[in-house]
Amino acid sequence: MRKKADLPTKICAHCGRPFAWRKKWEKVWDEVRYCSDRCRRERKSPGRAEA
Repeated sequence: MRKKADLPTKICAHCGRPFAWRKKWEKVWDEVRYCSDRCRRERKSPGRAEA
């Protein structure tokens, strides 16, 4: 088993935070751009004001 610190990481395209590789992304790791579903959804509406 690998330690979490040994896993590959990327920077989220929306929030800019680093995130680590997950087993469910094993086959599509090259295509993953966002750290969460929330960041993926919010990229579609950048002009939306937060209140």
